[in-house]
Amino acid sequence: MQSHEIDYKIIGEDIQIVEIELDQNETVIAEAGAMVYMHDGIQFETKMGDGSQANSGFMGMLKQVGSRLLTGESLFMTHFTNRGYQRSKVAFAAPYPGTILPIDLAQIQGNTLIAQKDSFLCAALGTKISIHFNRKLGSGIFGGEGFILEKLQGDGLAFIHAGGVVIEKYLNNETLRVDTGCVVAFEPSIQFDIQQAGGLRSMMFGGEGLFLATLRGTGRVWLQSMPISKLVEALAPYGRNSNKEGGSILGGLGNLLDGD
Repeated sequence: MQSHEIDYKIIGEDIQIVEIELDQNETVIAEAGAMVYMHDGIQFETKMGDGSQANSGFMGMLKQVGSRLLTGESLFMTHFTNRGYQRSKVAFAAPYPGTILPIDLAQIQGNTLIAQKDSFLCAALGTKISIHFNRKLGSGIFGGEGFILEKLQGDGLAFIHAGGVVIEKYLNNETLRVDTGCVVAFEPSIQFDIQQAGGLRSMMFGGEGLFLATLRGTGRVWLQSMPISKLVEALAPYGRNSNKEGGSILGGLGNLLDGD
């Protein structure tokens, strides 16, 4: 299925919005709950799957639903279509601070992108979203990306979200070792594996974790500076049930004044 051609604009710096402009009868698909606003003429419908299996019958639909269950995503996706007579816009927000990355799948090797399972935000209708099993057992057990990744296939625009700043690198028959949670996406020609970070002392006291992701081959990879797992870990000490002054020099005095 040929993807719809859509125009877009990225708005914002730290917490971004992608605003997509649709011609008459053009459609964009998105994860449920991602929409921020839409102009006159835009109509939306919740469907099971991405619509790429529309002509494949019940079994094709069932296979896609099973794939979304395995990745932990909602069974349903929202389809936004411009039913008006003029161009109209619909916008989607990133779920946490970071960067929205537009990917033209027509410019990717094999029209296929492998991405972490929670990164997909929206895409032109015609984009197929399925699961990708990492064949390396170590990647599944120890990798921040897990054993199951998402596969995006098509010839149109897809938008993925990453935490913090996104870095694109091109490997030319090279190897890159990365923090396991910092891998956002890569082309299918890249081999992804998890390897031991170093010696026992480095693993226990180095602060870099026990394992690192290894990306090897020729192709593009995209990395994020602040995966959601690190963001949650950094914010945890400031949660509702934590001691707000615990990290300050006045912490003990504050507790006495509060009667603690």
